[in-house]
Order: sequence, then structure tokens, then C-alpha cells
Amino acid sequence: MQFNRLFFAVLVINLGWAPVAVAQVINPPAGRIAVVADGNSPDPDDLGGTAVSLALLQSAGLADRLVHYSHSCDIVKSNRISAEAEKERHEMMALTCIGTARRWGGFEHINFLDVKWELDKAITDLAQAINASSADDPLWIVEAGEPDLIGFALDASLQEKHQFVKVITHHPANDQTGDFYEWEKILTYDIEEVRIPDQNLLLKVDEEHWDWAKNHPDDRIQWIWLMGKMAEIDNIVKFQKGKWDCSDAGMIYYWITGANVNGGEIQSAVYGIKKMLLEFVEK
Repeated sequence: MQFNRLFFAVLVINLGWAPVAVAQVINPPAGRIAVVADGNSPDPDDLGGTAVSLALLQSAGLADRLVHYSHSCDIVKSNRISAEAEKERHEMMALTCIGTARRWGGFEHINFLDVKWELDKAITDLAQAINASSADDPLWIVEAGEPDLIGFALDASLQEKHQFVKVITHHPANDQTGDFYEWEKILTYDIEEVRIPDQNLLLKVDEEHWDWAKNHPDDRIQWIWLMGKMAEIDNIVKFQKGKWDCSDAGMIYYWITGANVNGGEIQSAVYGIKKMLLEFVEK
């Protein structure tokens, strides 16, 4: 079943068409959600990923269940990016967060935190979300960047609450790039690892697959496209050229559609995201 669904999705994205009707269910598991993204590291994909993630949560009517959103979680600067370029990334990630939140609405309760520049605040904020967890109200942490903040927050939170924490991850590049915590260390905290396939497969696509957003009359949809385009024209890395990438948003889509409790979509594609966003703006 999983192979057939993945094979069908690959056909969809490669042939450039979408089915007439997409089976799409908003059926999230119990609990709240937190997102830890990077974006200040050499890969700029979190620009589009953050915009899509926030828009999906609002489109699904779940913005109020977001309790933490932080970005720029690569605490130790990589030698693959200059100090000037990294500072620009911090500003662009902040712009992506507040610009998407303002246009789409629903996030007035969230303080978007820059992990590297506001490390203590970010640790405290995520630790408080962990401490508020229970069996009936677990915390789902989306690991869209290095695991260091998650490790710091687990250290700063109540040990008895860790059993109610679930960390969604999709790519070993996030797991293994921490400067202070290895992924194996995160797993020792009695959290639940929720691992799904690499979302780059169907969400890092040729730019033309997002022409529908570029040419859409609604400025909320245009804004989403623009954030992904900023990553495409970024001049630090070459592997984003010609690509529109919101791969980390696949973990949000997975949670919205059920995660590992209610049979969430483990390999989301552009057509599913498109349907959810357009249904919201067309209401």
C-alpha cells in the first residue's frame, strides 16, 4: 500500500498533472504542535517551508494549536556561509514568519523566536510547551532544523513530561548536524521518534510546479510563492537553482492529515498542499 501510494505520487509530480479529486482529510492527532526550523544555515529551503507550514496550519483551522515556532536554530555558524549572508538569512526568516502570519492570520498568540539570537527565550518557550504536555495533550515537535534547541529544551523541562513529547523528523541531515546534541542523545530522553520518508522527493520540485501560486490573484498565495522564490535566487548554495522547495512543510501536512495516529499522508506532494491552500482562500 505504501509503495503504491509513493509510486502514484512520483507519477503525479513527474508528469506534471494532478488527479481530478484528491482524497484529503484534516484529521490531526490530539495535542499541540511546535516547529523548530533553521534557515540561517547554507540551505535556504526553510523560507518556503516556513511560509507553507504556517499557511497550511491556518488553512486547516489548526493555527491555535501551534504553541512554539522558532527559526535560525543553527547555533554555530557554518564556514559555508559568510557572516553577512547569515545575518541576511536571519532577517529573511523573520520576514517569512511575520509576513506569512500577518497575511494568513491566526498566529497572534505566537512569538516567532530566533534561536541563535534569542537562545534563552527559545529554550524557555519550548520547555514550557513540553511541561504543559500530558497523555491527552501531547506535544508534537517538528524537527525542521538541527536538534540542538530540542535537546536544550528537554534538559530544561520536567523529565516526567518527556513521555508525552513526539518529535517528527524526515531527513538525517537535520538529525546529524547538531553542534551540542546528536540525534541519539535526543532519543535517550524518552521522547517518541516519529520518522517519515524524505520529503524532498515530492516537495523539492521544478519551479513551474508552483506557477499556479505565482500567477494567483490572491496576494496570500503570491506571498507563499515569493518566499520560495527568495530561496531559489539565494546565491549561497547552487542546489536550489531552478527548484521550489518546501520539503519541511511535508511534516506539517503529515500531522494535519493524521500523523502516525490517524494515518497521515507520509509523502505529501505539491498538489495536496495546493488543494488545501486554495480551498481556504476561495472560501
